[in-house]
Amino acid sequence: MNILKSFYRFIKALYNSKTLIITLSKNDFKEQFLGSYLGILWAVLRPSLFMLIVWFVFSVGFKGHTDSDIPFVLYLMCGYIPWFFFSDAISGGMNSIVANKFLVKKVNFRVSILPIVKILSVLYLHFILLAILIFVFFLYGYTPSIYWLQLPFYTFMMFLLVLGIVWLVSALRVFTKDIAQIIGVILQLGFWVTPIFWSIDKVPEKYMVFLKLNPMIFIIDGYRNSFINHIWFWEEYKYTPYFIAVTVFFLVLGAVVFRKLRPHFGDVL
Repeated sequence: MNILKSFYRFIKALYNSKTLIITLSKNDFKEQFLGSYLGILWAVLRPSLFMLIVWFVFSVGFKGHTDSDIPFVLYLMCGYIPWFFFSDAISGGMNSIVANKFLVKKVNFRVSILPIVKILSVLYLHFILLAILIFVFFLYGYTPSIYWLQLPFYTFMMFLLVLGIVWLVSALRVFTKDIAQIIGVILQLGFWVTPIFWSIDKVPEKYMVFLKLNPMIFIIDGYRNSFINHIWFWEEYKYTPYFIAVTVFFLVLGAVVFRKLRPHFGDVL
């Protein structure tokens, strides 16, 4: 019960700082591209070029395909765009505390908003990439579907999952640099074991129980269910409760650990 009360007070304090969080996240998003000739275009070019290369390799080289008539490039984009947000937000959010030492040492500054600021900054790019994805669907002749209305649900749930993880790893990162290396390896491994450019239906049933432990499979399947398969999230009755449970676990754990370690950040940094 004390943990839940602590979590509630932590979240309430963050809500009271919502205006500052939004302002800082916008500034962080702009500062990433200041001084470069292409500016914000770099934010779109990096994931777009990667998707183009993967599409060429697996669509032309290895003849990658899906079991449906959907073009492979659309299948790929529906998987890579949410993964790009997940990976970028965790990588950036993990270093949000150590990268802002001057703010951490200010007594009246709420340090817990720094990870949220970085995640929101990456979320703005995610919205841009989603707009590009929708545009590409239009180019291929697809029309808007009512199933697109559940995209905010999947995006919001992914945001909460990332927030819990980032609170946890950003707090631990202050005390040890090894966390950055560990998370880097996990993200690299996660990219290959998550069905971004391959179909999970091709995996033997005996391995499915292990793959399903990866919560990002729920999100990526959700994006594909919204754009391609036309399946509502409540129809995934076997996996939705598991994902929500994992998200709540990381959210509460991350908030509690961050709150416990926060008083020591200034001493370490």
